[in-house]
Amino acid sequence: MSSKLEQLQALLAPVVEALGYQCWGIEFISQGKHSVLRIYIDKEGGILIDDCTAVSHQASAVLDVEDPISSEYTLEVSSPGMDRPLFTLEQFASHAGEQVKIKLRSPFEGRRNFQGLLRGVEEQDVVVQVDDHEFLLPIDMIDKANIIPSFD
Repeated sequence: MSSKLEQLQALLAPVVEALGYQCWGIEFISQGKHSVLRIYIDKEGGILIDDCTAVSHQASAVLDVEDPISSEYTLEVSSPGMDRPLFTLEQFASHAGEQVKIKLRSPFEGRRNFQGLLRGVEEQDVVVQVDDHEFLLPIDMIDKANIIPSFD
C-alpha cells in the first residue's frame, strides 16, 4: 500500500467508524485534475444514499482541515456493491469459495490478470484457483481485486 493511501486510511477510517460504519476500503486514483478519492463503507443491512451522504460530509470536513491531497480531486463515498473490491487479507479470507477477478501491479508467472475461485489466504498470499492451477499471489502485488457476483 502506498504511503499516500496509508495516510488517507489512517485519517479517514476513524471518521467512518465513528459514524457507525465499517470502512471497507479506500482507493485514491491520482490523475491530475481528474483524481478520485473513493471511500467504501459497509454496515449490517446494507448502505443507503443517506449513509453515503453522512460519511461524505464528515470526511470532507476532515479532508478540508488536514489537506492530505494537494491537487484537485473528487470525493466519492459508496457501498462495496455486489462486485465488492477486496483490500485486506481478512476480506479475502472471509470471501473464500467465491469467484474473483484479480489484477496485479506487475506480472507474476508471466501474467497480471487472474480470474478464478478464491481458495483463501496463506500467510501474506491470496490463494486463487484458475482452471486446474493454484496461484499464491502476494497481497502487496495486488492492484485490484473484486468479487464476481453470482446470480444463482
